[in-house]
Amino acid sequence: MTQTCTLTIAALYERVEAIFLKAGLNAFQAGALARVIVAGERDACKSHGIYRIEGALRTVRAGKVKPDAVPELLPTEGSAIVKVNARGGFANAAFEVGVPVLAERAGKLGLAALVINDCTHFSALWPEVEAVTGEGLAGLVMCPSYATVAPTGGNKPLLGTNPFAFGWPRENQPPYVFDFATSVAARGEIELHRRAGKQLPEGWAIDANGNPTTDPEAALAGAMLPFGGHKGSAIGTMIELLAGIMIGDLTSPEVLDYLGTTTLAPFHGELIIAMSPEAFSAGRPGNAFARAEVLFDAIVDQGARLPSQRRFLARAKSETDGITLTATEMEQLDRFLAHGLDAVG
Repeated sequence: MTQTCTLTIAALYERVEAIFLKAGLNAFQAGALARVIVAGERDACKSHGIYRIEGALRTVRAGKVKPDAVPELLPTEGSAIVKVNARGGFANAAFEVGVPVLAERAGKLGLAALVINDCTHFSALWPEVEAVTGEGLAGLVMCPSYATVAPTGGNKPLLGTNPFAFGWPRENQPPYVFDFATSVAARGEIELHRRAGKQLPEGWAIDANGNPTTDPEAALAGAMLPFGGHKGSAIGTMIELLAGIMIGDLTSPEVLDYLGTTTLAPFHGELIIAMSPEAFSAGRPGNAFARAEVLFDAIVDQGARLPSQRRFLARAKSETDGITLTATEMEQLDRFLAHGLDAVG
C-alpha cells in the first residue's frame, strides 16, 4: 500500500511558501504562489496543485520571471480601468495588488476592469474569479498562454490553451464558478497522462504532422485541439484579442517566441472584468441574487450539477480532514526545500 501523509491546509501552505523563499522569491511573490498552489491541492485539482511548483522553479532558474518583483499599481484615478504592472513577476502577486482597487471601482461605477501587464501566468483562474465574487461582484477572467493549440481546421500550434473563468456571487454558499481552458483539456492534464503512462482520449490532440493522436508524447510535440470545434477556436481567438492585443501584451505565438519552450510558465498579460449585479439591475423588478437562485435551483432540480461543486466538496473535506499527499509527493517537497533552484537543474 502506498504510504501517505496528511497535512493541514496551513501546514502545506507553510511548506510551499518556504520552498519558494528558499528559491529566492520575495515574501510577496512566494506567498501569492503558495496560496494558489495550496488552493489547488485543497480543492483536489491536482493539475494545478504542487505539481506546478517544479515549473515555477524552472521558470525562475531560466531567468524568465523576476522572483523579487514588486507589482506596481499604475495611476488611473477615476477610470473604470485599473492597471497593474507585474514588473516581470508572477500574475498572482500582481492580482493581489489590483483586486481591492478593482472591487472599489466596480462598486462605485458598476463595472471595472483590471489589466495586468508583464506577468508570468501561474495556475488556474478560479482563485482569482472567486476573489472577485468574494467582493459581491460577478467576474470574468481570461488570459492567453503559449501557442500549443491548433485552430479548428489547422494543423499546427497557433492559439494558447487560453483559460476563461466566470463567477457569480451567492449568499451563504460557494459562488457559481466555471474555469476552463478553451482547448479540449489543459496542457497540464496531458502532461499528467504522460507521467502516468496513460493514453489520451480521442479528439484531444494531433501530432506534429497534423494527424489525430492519443499518445501524450506525440500530443506534446504536436498540438492540442479546441473544445467544441470552431466554437472553442473562436473563443480562444477572442481571448488573444482581448487579453493580449487589446491590453497591449503578448499573444500566444509571441509568448512562445519569447520563451522558446513550453516547459516554462508563460509570460503575457491578464484581463479581469468585475460587474456589480445591483448596479446593472437597478430600477428593474426583482432582486438579481434571488432570481439567480431560482435559476440555479431549476438546474439542480433537473438532476444537473452546477460547475465547481465537486471542487467545493473537496474543499470542505480538506478543511475538516486535511490534505493527503503521497510519499512521493512529500519527498519531492522535501527535495525542493532542501535544494531550492538546484532541484530543477
